Amino acid sequence: SGRKETVLDLAKFVDKGVQVKLTGGRQVTGTLKGYDQLLNLVLDEAVEFLRDQDDPLKTTDQTRRLGLIVCRGTAVMLVSPTDGTDEIANPFIQPDGA
Repeated sequence: SGRKETVLDLAKFVDKGVQVKLTGGRQVTGTLKGYDQLLNLVLDEAVEFLRDQDDPLKTTDQTRRLGLIVCRGTAVMLVSPTDGTDEIANPFIQPDGA
C-alpha cells in the first residue's frame, strides 16, 4: 500500500523494440531489456537518430549505433513501441445528445 507504482506498465514491452524520446531532443530506438520504478530504461542494440544541424528540433535520417545503454528516468519523456500503434476512439468527444 505504501509502495509507489509507475503509471506506465512497461512489462509488455520487455524484449520488444521501443522508441524513447529524451529531454533535450535526443531520440533513441532499441530493444527494452529492463526498467525500474523510476523509469530508468536499459536498451540493447540502441540507435540514436542524429539531429539536423540547422534545426536541432528535427531529426535526420542519419543514425549512430550506441549498443547497450541506460536511459535515466528523469530524462525520459516518451516511450512508444516501434512496431506501430493502435488508433483509439477519442474519449473526450461528447455525444450529440449531451
